[in-house]
Amino acid sequence: MDSGIYGPIARSADRVGRWAAIAIGFSIPISIALDNVLLALVLAGWLACGGHKDQWRAIRRNPVAIAALILFGLLALGTLYGERYPGDGTSYLVKYADLLALPVLVYFFRAAPARRHALFALAAGLGLVLVLSYLVYAGILPQRGLILSGDPASPVVFKYRLTHNYLMAYAAFLFANLGVTASARWLRLAWAGLAALAVVNVVLLVDGRTGYLVLAVLALYGGYAWRGWKGLGYTIAGTAALFTLLLAAPGPVQVRMAEGWQELGRWRPGEGNPNASVEARLDFYYTGLMIVRDHPLFGVGTGGFPKAYAERSGGAKSRNPHNEFIHLTVQLGLIGLAAFLALFYAQWRLAARLATSTETHLARGLVLAMAAGCLFNSFLLDHTEGLLYIWLSAVLYGGLKSTRSATQGAAR
Repeated sequence: MDSGIYGPIARSADRVGRWAAIAIGFSIPISIALDNVLLALVLAGWLACGGHKDQWRAIRRNPVAIAALILFGLLALGTLYGERYPGDGTSYLVKYADLLALPVLVYFFRAAPARRHALFALAAGLGLVLVLSYLVYAGILPQRGLILSGDPASPVVFKYRLTHNYLMAYAAFLFANLGVTASARWLRLAWAGLAALAVVNVVLLVDGRTGYLVLAVLALYGGYAWRGWKGLGYTIAGTAALFTLLLAAPGPVQVRMAEGWQELGRWRPGEGNPNASVEARLDFYYTGLMIVRDHPLFGVGTGGFPKAYAERSGGAKSRNPHNEFIHLTVQLGLIGLAAFLALFYAQWRLAARLATSTETHLARGLVLAMAAGCLFNSFLLDHTEGLLYIWLSAVLYGGLKSTRSATQGAAR
């Protein structure tokens, strides 16, 4: 940024945009309204801070940002064809607009201090949710008050159960990784304690099958990152033993898994109970795949799922199939699925070039958590899960080293 040209206003805009971008990490687990205010401040700061050549250069040199723009571009093109209910094309495209935030946010996370502050902001927000959840569980905080939505039987805070469990599953992974690199012993113990509390919150306090799956996937990756294949073996054994114990003992895991198996056994194509989670999802998947079979290459267009689903299922209604892979394929065909997978692939491959091992592990954990969650949910449509993915991708890949820089660093 050339201060002689842009002056104090531009520097202030850059500062406001950067701190707003950092603050989103604290806001994501807590408030959708605050998320939107902070995103508006980020955009305003990005537009007003000048240095547009640097901004576009940061985007062009970041394959993750490019992949996100390509996916959104395909979704925009998808509004130009196919049949849909009035307004659905625009409505769905707006829900995917967080993809556009990634290239903007990347600019503000180029510097290591901004990325570090952002990770601690996210940890603070997740830690606050975790503490409040335990206070609700203990009956210390009022039930279902102004900002709290749970009770001691299901102590969720700020969000719905599925979202809460997903956030706590990733929180356990984040806390554990921050603990590994903490300089002081007491800090390492504090992060380890928070990670353990998050795990207990997921498996014993707030039931949710998506949270169980994501936590298990992150645990397996953590074991591999810790000790390679031997660590993965230890983690598989430990996870299997814990899961077996939880299935045998009365509790939320046993109840939720038993319900799931019963619903799976009852399901017949096109005859699922819409009030049963597993049966309804299986109907969504089955009908969604039938739509893909009929429109394999380009899909039915962005926002076309509700109309196509109603026509294919004989009038049944659904706004999304609760599977992001199927949903994007229904809308954009195999081209859209390829673009989504390419985004994941770029993140996984480029994670090795991030500035620190912590960022590498958090980035790959984010890909695994998002991919696992998208098997049973359309997370790009869901505000909190989608924004967490986009924001954290910008934080972690904002410090992406170019191939040239990496080669020069190796030579030195």
